Amino acid sequence: MPILTPGQFIRMLRINWVLMLHGLDDIVFTTHLLRPFRFIIYIFPWNWFRRKRKPRAERMREALEDLGPVFIKFGQMLSTRRDLLADDIADELQRLQDNVPVFPSQQAIDIIEKAYGDSIENLFESFEEVPLASASVAQVHAAVLKTGEDVIVKVLRPDIMPVIKRDISLLYIIAELAAKYSSQLRRLRPVEVIKEYEKTILDELDLLREAANASQLRRNFEGSSDLYVPAIHWDFVRKNVLVMERVYGTPIRDIDALKEQGTDMERLAALGVEIFFTQVFSHNFFHADMHPGNIFVDTEKPASPKYVAVDFGIMGTLSQTDKRYLAENFLAFFQRDYYKVAKLHVESGWVPSHTRVDEFESAIRSVCEPIFEKPLKEISFGQLLLRLFQTARRFNMEVQPQLVLLQKTLLNIEGLGRQLYPDLDLWKTAKPFLENWMKEQVGVGAMMRNLKDDLPYLIEKMPEMPGLVYKSLKAYADGEYHLKQVSEIHKIREDINHNHQRSLTVIVGCSILVVASVIYALSDVAPIFGAPPMSWATALTGFIFIAFGLRR
Repeated sequence: MPILTPGQFIRMLRINWVLMLHGLDDIVFTTHLLRPFRFIIYIFPWNWFRRKRKPRAERMREALEDLGPVFIKFGQMLSTRRDLLADDIADELQRLQDNVPVFPSQQAIDIIEKAYGDSIENLFESFEEVPLASASVAQVHAAVLKTGEDVIVKVLRPDIMPVIKRDISLLYIIAELAAKYSSQLRRLRPVEVIKEYEKTILDELDLLREAANASQLRRNFEGSSDLYVPAIHWDFVRKNVLVMERVYGTPIRDIDALKEQGTDMERLAALGVEIFFTQVFSHNFFHADMHPGNIFVDTEKPASPKYVAVDFGIMGTLSQTDKRYLAENFLAFFQRDYYKVAKLHVESGWVPSHTRVDEFESAIRSVCEPIFEKPLKEISFGQLLLRLFQTARRFNMEVQPQLVLLQKTLLNIEGLGRQLYPDLDLWKTAKPFLENWMKEQVGVGAMMRNLKDDLPYLIEKMPEMPGLVYKSLKAYADGEYHLKQVSEIHKIREDINHNHQRSLTVIVGCSILVVASVIYALSDVAPIFGAPPMSWATALTGFIFIAFGLRR
């Protein structure tokens, strides 16, 4: 078992205590170390009188909330891994909110003043000490700049990094124990899950990165009437403090208010899908944390509503290959071409190359056919992608973090869209987009665009081309390539011969040792040191041959 520091040991005791208080004693006592003491469960007084427990998933969520910010964030991330969790647990973990207690405003002010090296009065015209919101890793305050602009000031929680490092190290220990002692948990690759979580939360702790993300997304939608991204005030951006334009709008979860304002709900729902596919396939840079708390709606023109996004700590990208395979997968799915779906997974490297395509095709068909019995408008893209990942994991599909983020975002957008407009036909909105994108990627037009992109490089290198062609032709005419090839083949042959001779020498030595053993066995002298001289001489010769062969 890994060695715990005193601080980790105390924290581990605290974790186990919280789990037991929430009726999760069975989790504590399934560990290899405590399994022999499972009988203790029946000694705890709360197990004597508790007749009816809350559902398991609800108890897990409440335990994570009690364990603090790092575990809340971990539960939020874990809720996106529906390929690993039971549906009831994933649904409940999605309810985890960042409504954690605020930290004192004076601490926030001290952090801001230290970051900028100036007093709060000199930095801002006004600063609201009561925070607008408080999340797992940061707190947000409203302020007004000296120039009169309304802004929000995001401040990382004081001393959050040591807490996160301590709890992540504990999560690694728990994951390693789970992988070592439980075959069922080993299949879920707990250590990889923790690595994925560590990267996500550490990225969120760097507000310079978040500012850069927001700036890129804002540039991608510059002049758009679909999505507004607040401006970053770069003079006020530090690693632990971020100042951003303050935006106003109706929270998208407030559906009643949106309806009262006369918002076109069908348009709003379809727009969310369009924005998602635009980010993924056109910009290759998508907001991967689009839960309702991070989205507002500008209803200045109710007939043409506009999305407003905040919180850019988690962003996703896909390679050109991933985008192509993903688009082809979606189109093949809705054409029920399961063989193509299976083949695309193998070609993309998402599943091992030795996977039998016909077996994979059969598994996909058994999962997807029941889904397609529904009308197209009732089919969930996100659930389809989820079922596909779950099936692919049986064929040793490696964890693809970029696809997990995509699945999470798609589930959020789809769920949100159907809350806004229950009859949203996601396929009707997405299919033309995917088909047009695929047309743009193949054919003469795509070839001309690629040539246009590469043309400056080709023009830059063109003066060097005649010289390179001449040198290559001359070298070929002079036989340099042939001589080099012959030389390399000769070297390979020498290496093979050398290794063969080494092996032969060692084999001869071993054979001589066997002969020495036979001579000794046939002699009448039992003690080793009294063995006949021929036996000794033969054994010595065998050892010399072996040593010579190994040293060559």
